[in-house]
Amino acid sequence: MCGIVGYAGSRQAAPVLLNGLEKLEYRGYDSAGVCVHNDGGLNAVKAKGRLSVLRDRLEGGSALPGTVGIGHTRWATHGAPSDINSHPHLSWTGKIAVVHNGIIENEARLRAKMLRKGATFQSETDTEVVANMVGYYYEKHGDFVTAVRETVMRLEGSFALGILCQDMPGTIVAVKKDSPLIFGFGEGEHFVASDVPAILKYTQTVAYLEDGDMAVFDAENVVFYDSTGEIVEKKQEKITWEMSAAERGGYDHFMIKEIFEQPKALRDTISPRLRDGQVNLDGIELSAEYLKNLRKIYLVACGSAYYVSVLAKYIIEKTCRIPTEAMMASEFRYCDPVVDERNLVIFVSQSGETADTLAALREAKRRGAQTLAIVNVVGSAIAKAADQVIYTWAGPEIAVATTKAFSTQLSVVYLLAMQMAKTLGTMSTGEYLSLVEGLEQLPYDMDRLLSPKALEKCQYLASRYHAHHDAFYIGRNIDSGICLEGSLKLKEIAYLHSEAYPAGELKHGPISLIEDGTLVVALATIEPLFDKTMANIKEVKARGADVLCVTLEELEENAAAIADSTIAIPKIHPLLQPSLSIIPLQLFSYYVALYRGCDVDKPRNLAKSVTVE
Repeated sequence: MCGIVGYAGSRQAAPVLLNGLEKLEYRGYDSAGVCVHNDGGLNAVKAKGRLSVLRDRLEGGSALPGTVGIGHTRWATHGAPSDINSHPHLSWTGKIAVVHNGIIENEARLRAKMLRKGATFQSETDTEVVANMVGYYYEKHGDFVTAVRETVMRLEGSFALGILCQDMPGTIVAVKKDSPLIFGFGEGEHFVASDVPAILKYTQTVAYLEDGDMAVFDAENVVFYDSTGEIVEKKQEKITWEMSAAERGGYDHFMIKEIFEQPKALRDTISPRLRDGQVNLDGIELSAEYLKNLRKIYLVACGSAYYVSVLAKYIIEKTCRIPTEAMMASEFRYCDPVVDERNLVIFVSQSGETADTLAALREAKRRGAQTLAIVNVVGSAIAKAADQVIYTWAGPEIAVATTKAFSTQLSVVYLLAMQMAKTLGTMSTGEYLSLVEGLEQLPYDMDRLLSPKALEKCQYLASRYHAHHDAFYIGRNIDSGICLEGSLKLKEIAYLHSEAYPAGELKHGPISLIEDGTLVVALATIEPLFDKTMANIKEVKARGADVLCVTLEELEENAAAIADSTIAIPKIHPLLQPSLSIIPLQLFSYYVALYRGCDVDKPRNLAKSVTVE
């Protein structure tokens, strides 16, 4: 991993590749490189560090002429970040160049085999194994496409590959399995990339490659093959959002831009699904008979999407009275889950390509469960693999730390829970209408929390608390779920050690870590539990903690009498409250990261879309 771009056309390839890689920087990386057909050979230039280092070496691309090439941004998996371990990798014959996202799980065995065949290796990467294998089979068969096919059938793991051959200077071969890859159609030029932003400057017409698909293309023509080697037609799809959606647009960072985009993203997600005071999820078929026979609903996800799932447990059980469990996708396959046709398994993913979540989905289907995906990317692997899908119309999310994807996923959970509750008859008409009204109003309530005054308050609090070394987030009931996401944001972008606990668990261990100067962020938005949370605040303050309390506007005075600082948010329907609670926590983390000098949009060691286990 992490980003691939390929170009065949009449333009100079290196500047196109650099531009595409720049648009993929949000995915995270530690090195970058390009390879271009030039003067009858393959010329690769690679550099550890930021893309600017590579750009300088290439003099903006002018130092590497040629109209066909491949590029890559890498997160280290096999071998430390270095110029040598950077992609593209050339075969020991010098005739093949490869860029690769994913992990080749049988790399050690294949490396040993290639060493016996006389291959030599310069790097520690699994990708060089692929290059050497394609090189070996090319020498054996004399056919580029056959060599790629022979190689791919021997690979275990996940991969998206872009491959050049010295003897076919106008051609690129691209192939994928369990790692995203799209093909772009242009006028007298074609593209391949890991994600749409890389090529959106040049084309809005794409095709999504399926697992096992291979694209063989030059500037004028493309042939698609399926996993059996049969030629297939790929549906051309139009990207509906503009390049401006993937640019900062005057904001200092993508993260703050996307925080401000949340009200619009919520409107886009919610409004089309509320008609005449009713939730209408077109195409989602969950009958009363099916729902009544369910033993349990599972929600399976990773990272922030998992924390949406934790909140969904409270929301679905409260509204539908069906036992619900949130599970981390990375553990789902390995815990021998009790899953069969009497379970609905919901998979939550921004990219729709998350490797662990996709593998868990396949396992759930193998066991006979009905599967439903909540994803943002149309045509993604999870969207295609699930029995049913609900899209979160968040638009492109560039910052590694999710904000609007989290909020739109949560809004879809509300809609789904309400539709199921209405089908089951587990919610009164008054409660249902109250939730509908709350959902319609939610984007406007969120706007209030993004006022200049609210931003100034969060920035001030960040200036006050950014030097702390440890933070604990505490809350009760649904507040404890939003604490998980707030804590994660602080870890992700500010590199500040942070943990989240249900407030009632403090005395069962975590309180031993509270000492003078420990930051405690307490959420207290549930009125019946407010006094209990205040008691927990008193406990941590007695041990020297500095407490920031997020609470309701009408409770702020009482909270301020106990906590050191407060942030007040409007009171809305209790089940919808997390959608407002998260906003100040996002802003607080953003400003803390700035005060700590962190790269907000490209946090260290993190990738936007985790496409390997």
